[in-house]
Amino acid sequence: MANLQGVERARYVREMFSQIAPRYDLMNRLMTVGQDVVWRREVIRRAELPNGGRLLDLGAGTGDLGREALHQQPACQVVAADFTLEMMRVGRQNMQAASQTAALDWCGADATRLPFPAHSFQAVVSGFLMRNVDDARRCLAEQYRVLSPGGRIVILDTTPPPRTPLVPLIRFHLHTVIPTLGRWVTGSADAYHYLPDSTEVFLEPEQLAARLIEAGFRQVSFQRLMLGTIAIHWGVK
Repeated sequence: MANLQGVERARYVREMFSQIAPRYDLMNRLMTVGQDVVWRREVIRRAELPNGGRLLDLGAGTGDLGREALHQQPACQVVAADFTLEMMRVGRQNMQAASQTAALDWCGADATRLPFPAHSFQAVVSGFLMRNVDDARRCLAEQYRVLSPGGRIVILDTTPPPRTPLVPLIRFHLHTVIPTLGRWVTGSADAYHYLPDSTEVFLEPEQLAARLIEAGFRQVSFQRLMLGTIAIHWGVK
């Protein structure tokens, strides 16, 4: 599944996320023991969005990063873009249920062909997007294009487990605990087999940093988290 390419990969990813959308946020909290909330807070902090600035939450899903941006910068303008409409529908329902008055501008979009003019945003952030796209270079090029000069990109994603004595424990968690939990919570073990499979074939943190530099970003760096299985990357246009 993680080795699918092109249209087949896009179709599989869209259908998978549509199926798990109602329980997606709950699974994230359970898999990470709530740490994903902390990571998203750090992503928005590193975006350094100016007061009243425009932020693109790319691959927004249910809009967790966009909501965190509004929490940290209530005057900012957030566009939440994703190509899985069901995820965005669940996100809108969640905001309505929580009586959140601040609004996200939801937009259906392909991350490799963004429907926004150049220099539209002061920050572009993503959470668990990059390992799902078919063309990482094109996706980064599009993010670079829509950023204004001086704008920041911040990427939160899984990474291949580092080679440490903890590898057997990490692999057990990835390949046994997560799919079992996914089956119980969402009814879809397949989606949570895809997660570890796509993680293990994704770019190493150093490789993703190199791709950011190749795309034109400067001041590129990254931070490993959760025993090296998660990383936050950032850079400046």
